Amino acid sequence: MKQIREKWQGLKLNIKFTVIIIAFVIVPIVFFSMYLFYSMEESAVREKHSSMEYSMESSYTRILKNVDSINMSTQFFLSDAFLTDCLGNIKKGQPMSTEELREFYNVNIASLERMVNSNPYLYQIRVYADSNSLQEMMPILYKRERMERLDWAEDADIYGWKYDYTDMIFDSYVMDQNKKIMSLVTPIVDFENGDLGVLEVAMSMDTMFPELYENRPGRWSCFADDSGERHYGMEKENQDNYIEFILKNTVSRGEEESHIYYIEIGGEPFVVGYLPVKELSGSLIYVDSIASEIGRIHNMRAFFILIMLGILVCLIALINFVVKSLLSQFYSILFSIREVQKGDLGVVIEGCGTDEMGELGTQINKMLLRIRQLMEDNINRERLVKNSEIKALQNQINTHFIYNVLESIKMMAEIDEKYEISDAVTSLGKLLRYSMRWVSGNVTVEEEVDYIKNYLALINLRFDYEIYLSLNMSDIIYKQEIPKMSLQPIVENAIYHGIEEMAEDTSIYIKGFVDGDDCIIEITDAGKGMSEEEVSELYKKISGEIEAGGGSGNGIGLKNVQDRIKMSFGERYGIEIASKLGCYTKIMVRIPLRRKEGA
Repeated sequence: MKQIREKWQGLKLNIKFTVIIIAFVIVPIVFFSMYLFYSMEESAVREKHSSMEYSMESSYTRILKNVDSINMSTQFFLSDAFLTDCLGNIKKGQPMSTEELREFYNVNIASLERMVNSNPYLYQIRVYADSNSLQEMMPILYKRERMERLDWAEDADIYGWKYDYTDMIFDSYVMDQNKKIMSLVTPIVDFENGDLGVLEVAMSMDTMFPELYENRPGRWSCFADDSGERHYGMEKENQDNYIEFILKNTVSRGEEESHIYYIEIGGEPFVVGYLPVKELSGSLIYVDSIASEIGRIHNMRAFFILIMLGILVCLIALINFVVKSLLSQFYSILFSIREVQKGDLGVVIEGCGTDEMGELGTQINKMLLRIRQLMEDNINRERLVKNSEIKALQNQINTHFIYNVLESIKMMAEIDEKYEISDAVTSLGKLLRYSMRWVSGNVTVEEEVDYIKNYLALINLRFDYEIYLSLNMSDIIYKQEIPKMSLQPIVENAIYHGIEEMAEDTSIYIKGFVDGDDCIIEITDAGKGMSEEEVSELYKKISGEIEAGGGSGNGIGLKNVQDRIKMSFGERYGIEIASKLGCYTKIMVRIPLRRKEGA
């Protein structure tokens, strides 16, 4: 599998596209053709099944009609009282006079013969008297010795249905050697005299079972009687072996319902019909080959496969040509990319069209142009960085100068015992040192709080009232990191927008606590507070829904704090506002809790 994957990955795009397109075309056609030819085979089997079912129904109807005809004829003869009396007299040895014989022949025998001739389906009806000395009256009345010449007369039980025998009651000739007959043999019994003779009502086999004598290629039938004997109409080689195989593999012993089976014998498909005939104490078996129909479908399939192979070859050539044409622009773009990879950024892809490949070429040209511009910008930026480093060094020198001057002023104030001025200068120095110090990352909350302390010390110099700072924080809060100048703007807002207008002593309360995996720093002022509308408007300014200008009281400071916290820690962090008009304003800063090892 790995080798196949590697080989596939090494193929060119036009070959891959050709293979994929052919697969998407051929696979559905293959499955459709398989389903189509399978359906055609199933349809052929169903059609043969329906034909077999119709034939079985027709055969059974005809057999019932013929059986009824034989039974009615049998009952008619058995109910003829004059015939019974005549046979009784013969049984008792009372010969009939010539006049009685003539009358019996002209009246009774002639009447019985007319009844036989009126039924074209019957072969013959014969009465065999229990005597060999009577005067035979053909074609109805015969001696017993005539019956003994027939095949069934040798059976242990001569009564019942007899099948597939030749009429041989005369010594001189056989009436029709090819004519096979069947009959219902019934005893003629009288209560007084016992057995008087035997009645044979015969019908030709081809009349009862015409399907046994049909000469159709691939189709034959047989009739199996209750003794297991099988009767065939036409001469067929190995047909008994076929029937034996069919009976072993399909028909269950003693099965009483008709069935139709599909079976293969030696690779040849057959439809087999099994029709039990209770009235004849046997069953009919129909065998019909569907090899010609299936073979025709197979030939169609082979022809279809040849046609599809030819179409496939033409399709592969056509698709490969079309794909190569479509990918010509792609190969041109690929060549340009390889040139860029070698370091030539001045490559320009020519002849870009309006299709997707042309759009790709246009975008690559724009990308290369943008790369060249970025490289120029990067060079300029590096130049600016160098200049900034120089300026930062200059600012650092200026900062040291300012710090030294402030230290001199502080010493002069202390010499003159102006300690308030000295403290103010100290706070200003720390404030400037914190503000002007270059910090690449975040600062600790403790550093930010120290800055706020110095800031308030200087602010209190301006006012006639005092602003007190109240702190409630644990050490773990002090050690947390926060963007520089994140808390001071909030304190500044509290003074200028909440406390300054009140002009009285007040406090700013800073509280820090842990909330799950977060830290909350609350900055609360006891100022004038805000209404719900003002809080809502401030939220919109902070979130950027409302444009915040650079003037005082417009929320730009809080928005900057919000943006810097989210940039540093993520969207779920930032500030929240709670305020009550005339009472207080509380700003809550949420930052992630960073635990130090060993803390």
